[in-house]
Parts: sequence; structure tokens; C-alpha cells
Amino acid sequence: MMLPDSFAYRLTHHRRTLLIALAAIALALIAWNLPALDFAMYPLRLFVTFVHESGHGVAALLTGGQFPDLTVMADGSGVATTAGGARALILPAGYLGAALFGAGLFIAATLVRRVRVVSGALAVLLVLLTLLYAPFLSTGFLVGLGFAAALGVLAWKGGSDLNRLVLMILAVLVGLNAVLDLTTLVNHSGASLGAVRNDAAAFSAEIIPLVPGALWALCWAGLAIALLAGAAWVAFVRPLRKNR
Repeated sequence: MMLPDSFAYRLTHHRRTLLIALAAIALALIAWNLPALDFAMYPLRLFVTFVHESGHGVAALLTGGQFPDLTVMADGSGVATTAGGARALILPAGYLGAALFGAGLFIAATLVRRVRVVSGALAVLLVLLTLLYAPFLSTGFLVGLGFAAALGVLAWKGGSDLNRLVLMILAVLVGLNAVLDLTTLVNHSGASLGAVRNDAAAFSAEIIPLVPGALWALCWAGLAIALLAGAAWVAFVRPLRKNR
């Protein structure tokens, strides 16, 4: 009889999870770049924005600042209102915070055996962020609670493979936010959204003016790829090396 903790069982589980991860990466990247699927990707784009703006806000709180609210707009853009804190950390925290979140979620979705717990925990986190920081009945409010409800149902009714697939798709989309937005960041590194410049332009103007925003955008994209690659190493390569 094969014991659940035997090496053969773990190897089979590892291969199955790897296939799910590859499918998630392929689905996320293809769907994001296919205009025909824009209607299906629209809620996911809003979710990515929600996490991105939350990254700014959490960085503000961690550096002694305030985070009054986050705004997600219907066109997929967003703004995190912050006061005080370390601007040098708050400005890149949208993309780099999303990259860290995506890497952590990818690892958790891979290595946590009871993966439904991960979906449930993410649902709770979204509820807290929404109720604390998203204006009532705003787009961000609906996105936060909508995804929390969907993840709650997934945790309750979905199988392990489905939970892993959904969580990994979210992890890839959020983790590669800087990469997926790279063209916009580089081509509009001096642009503004009303009175709010994009993150790369703001970082260049406020923190290190001698380095253009386009270069910061490239650096953040590179770090996002490195973090997700590191997450894949921790999730798939490191366990095999430990078992040798």
C-alpha cells in the first residue's frame, strides 16, 4: 500500500501540480494578450488593479503613513490615496508589492496540500481590505467583495485541482503586473492620470530625477519576473533537490 507521505506519492503530486502551473501560466498570458477575450479578462484586470493599489496602501502603513482609501476605476486604472510614509517605498510598492503577493500566492497554491485553505484565506483578506479601504459601493468595493465571494465558494465547493489552477492564474496575473503593463509604463513614463502620474514617472520625478521613468519600469518588470521565477524554483525545483 502506498503511504500518502511516500516519495512516489509526492513525486506524482509534484508532476500533477507542475502541469496545473504550466496550464495556469499559459492561460493567463494568452488570455491577457488576446483582444477577443477582453470581456472575460475584464474582472481579472480590475482584481489586478485592486491588489496593485493595495500594495501602495500597505507600504504607506508599514512606513508610518496613512491609507485613507483605494479607488479602482471602471476602465481598469486605480489610485491609492496615501499620506505620509516613505514615498521611496510607497511608489514602487504597487508593482513590486503585487509581484511579492503573486510569488507568495504561487508558492502557497503549490505547496499547501489543503489548498482550499489558501482560497479561503485570500477571500478573508479581500473582505478586510475592501471594508477598511474601498469606498462603499464603489468599483473597488464591488471588485473586492465579488472576488472574495467567488474565492469563498471556490474554497467551499471546488476541488483541489480547480483551486490550484485559479489561484495560480491570479498569482501569475498579479505577479507579472509590471510586465503586463510594461508597454504603457515605458511609452507613457511621463504621462499623468489627471493629477496623478503613473508610478514610474512619479518615482523618477520625486525620488531619483536623474533616472528616467522608463528605466524604472524596466527594472520593476525584471524584478517581477525574477520573483515569479524564484517562486517557481521554491515550489518545484527545491523540493526535488531536497529529496535527492
